[in-house]
Formats: sequence, C-alpha cells, structure tokens
Amino acid sequence: MIYYLVALVIFLLDQLSKWMVIRNMSVGESISIIPNVFYLTSLRNTGAAWNILEGQFIFFFIITVAVLAVVIYYMQKAGRKQPLLGLSLAFIIGGTVGNFSDRLFRGEVVDFIHVYIVHYNFPVFNLADSSLFIGVILLIIYLFLDGRKEK
Repeated sequence: MIYYLVALVIFLLDQLSKWMVIRNMSVGESISIIPNVFYLTSLRNTGAAWNILEGQFIFFFIITVAVLAVVIYYMQKAGRKQPLLGLSLAFIIGGTVGNFSDRLFRGEVVDFIHVYIVHYNFPVFNLADSSLFIGVILLIIYLFLDGRKEK
C-alpha cells in the first residue's frame, strides 16, 4: 500500500538525518545555515516536545503503541479509500515510528533543526516531529473537508 511506503520513506529520511547529526556533530554544537534564522543544533531529548515528561520511557512506550494501533486501524479501515486521510496517517506513522525507534534504541531522541521565527527561539526538533506536525495538519484539513461534505 502506497501510504505505508510513504511512512517508510519518512522514517528512513528521519533516521538518516539523525545518524548524520550523531556522526558529524557533538551534542550542543550548532552550525549556522542562515544566520539568525536557521541552524543545525545537535541536541538530545529524553522527553516529549520541549523535553516535557523527561525520562518517562514506559509512559512513552505505552502511548506510542496505543497511538500506532489506532492510526494503523484507521489506515486499514478508511485511509486506503481516502487519499488525504491516508497521507495524513502515513505522516503520523512515519514520525511516530521515527521518534519511537530513537527512544527504543538510543534511549533519547535526536533533535537538530533549530529555527528562529522573528525574535522567537523555537525549540529544536527533527524530521519525525515535522512529519507528525504535517500529519496532524493534514488530518485537521481532512476532517474539516469531510465535515463540510456531510452537510
């Protein structure tokens, strides 16, 4: 199924980017790509977004397995028939598995994308986080369009 292939590609790109950061940068090192806007900054995170719930591996394991089960169920039930829903779920699966594999095999998530928006120093994130964000936005759009179609 094409959507699982999309999820696999997202997972592989996420893991490749993290491997390159681990291999070529020290933790805490930052490389300016666009000064005052975009940096590659090598950080590690044992929590969720912005390092909340730091060190709660069992909690993340249970939540991740539950989320993946629900998302895969919906992929099988409806995602195959609805392209926008299938794509959104693929992004969610790819991002979820990307960060989950970090927690499982490294004990921490590798973050490296560092952006300043105007004067706001946005927390450092990775491709899996981006994929999750895109997947949720696509899901919201799908739900909005689907709700309008039913009316």
